[in-house]
This record gives sequence, structure tokens and C-alpha cells, in this order.
Amino acid sequence: MMADVLLTFFAGILGGALRVGVPFLFVSLGECLTEKSGRINLGLEGVLVLSAMAAFGGAYLSGSAWTGVLAGAAAGALLAALHGVLCSLPRVNDVATGIALMLLGTGLAFYLGKPLIQPQAPQIPALALGQWSDNASVRAALQVNALLPVGLAIAGLLWWGFARTRLGLLVRMAGDSANATRALGYSVPGIRLAATAAGGAIAGLGGASLTLFYPGSWNEGISSGQGLIAVALVIFARWSPLRCIGAAALFGGAGAIGPALQSIGIGWGYHLFNTVPYVLTLLILVITCKPGSVAAGSPGELSSVK
Repeated sequence: MMADVLLTFFAGILGGALRVGVPFLFVSLGECLTEKSGRINLGLEGVLVLSAMAAFGGAYLSGSAWTGVLAGAAAGALLAALHGVLCSLPRVNDVATGIALMLLGTGLAFYLGKPLIQPQAPQIPALALGQWSDNASVRAALQVNALLPVGLAIAGLLWWGFARTRLGLLVRMAGDSANATRALGYSVPGIRLAATAAGGAIAGLGGASLTLFYPGSWNEGISSGQGLIAVALVIFARWSPLRCIGAAALFGGAGAIGPALQSIGIGWGYHLFNTVPYVLTLLILVITCKPGSVAAGSPGELSSVK
């Protein structure tokens, strides 16, 4: 009996890491790409919410979940590109612009998404990886978002691109030394704009995961701050796309502790355990962001963002 309870609990944690962790994965990969170019995008919360609404609306209007996914990626890219354009202007602060874009993105999503709160849209199919098990909890936990393999592939491509390709080297160079990039004749604003827009498109896939898989509906509180948590995730992952996979799984599993306890009949402290991802975020920022020091792996230009 105790073995079944423990199996149900840990299956719930695993399911949370696989379901809740997918949006974290995409948003952290998008922010990792953006920050590698030397720009920080605190507007990713707005990108996530707007892309979640756009994905749901696209799927609802077209009748295709994959059309919705493309709509979410496009919405994320457009809002992030606006951030990139504004930050390229003289005397514009990246952080302040990101906060303004976060408010714009969430405001647009709430306004345009009002008619989408009640309807149902087609959902992204699940990959059933637990058919080998006789335990219903394990089978439910291993109902994997079909976008998860896409996220893993993007993480691998980003890691390979940063390490092995000329384009990846240019992104890293723009993030480490804008002066060296200019001296070689490359446009730092152009590189950062492209990286920011691409990062927004990747984050937009996370928004699509929220409304088209889990929880699978559109409402104004859909993101729960995951776009902002992504900044801490990237710091925790030391700006490594592959480490973003583990960080996203950790935060996804942490967010699933409350529901996992509820699944085995423990209701006490449910809402308290739901705060675990936010506590982790605070701990990461306190431990890694010390005055007068630079976190290991941080792009050099981030310490001088204006």
C-alpha cells in the first residue's frame, strides 16, 4: 500500500516536471538566446501571455492546434522584436523597456482575449510514453506534450550553434564585447534585434503550451509569472541551453509538489507548496546576484546594460 502511495506521489512530480516544465523550458531558452547577445528582456512575461492568447485564438479560429502554435510563436516574435527595436534607440534602458513591454503584452492579451475565455480550442496532441506501465498514475504522468521534443531539439541546436557555428559566435561576441563586434564590421543592434526576436518566437512556443496543452485554456492568470521566473532560470543554468532543460524540469517538478500531495490525499499546505517555484527564484537571485560580482558564464555586456 505504501509503495503504491509513493509511486503515485513521485509519478505526480514526474508528470509536473514534464507538463509544467515545458513552458519554463521554452521561455528560458528564449531568454538564454536573448541574453547571449547582450540584451536582457524582462518583457518575456508579456510575450508569454500574449503568445498564449494568440495561440489559443489561432487554434480556435482555424480549428488546428498547430496553426495556433505558429500564431503563438509569431506573436512572441513580434512583441520581442518591438523590444529589440526600442532598445536599439539611443539612451533607452533595456530593463525599463522590458517592464513597459510586459505591461503592453499582458494588457493587449487581456483586451483581445476577452472573447476567448469561454470557448474551447483544439489541443496539442499528447505523446503516450507510459503504455508499458500497468499503473494509471505512471501512464497519466507520461502523457507528454508533443512540443517537448521540439524544446529539447531547440536546446541542443542552440548549444551546438553557440559552440560550433559562425552565427552563434557572432551572437556570443555581441554579448561579450560590443566594441570588438563593431571593430570587425558587424552591426551589434542588428545581431541583438535578431536574437531578441528569435528568443521571443521560442518563448511564444511556451505560451502555446500553456493554452493548448496544460492547463489547456485561456484565462488572464495563465502564466503565473513564468516569464519573469525565466530570468532566474537562465542565471541558474549559467546561460547554457542544455542546463536550461534541467532547470525547467526542476521548476516544473517544484510546482507539482502541491498537486502531487493532493493526489495521495494530503490537502494541508496545498497553496503553501505552490509557492515553491517563487521561493526557488528568490534563493537563486540572492545566491547568484551578489553586489560587485558577476555570475559565472554571464555575457560581459549584461553587466553594463543601460
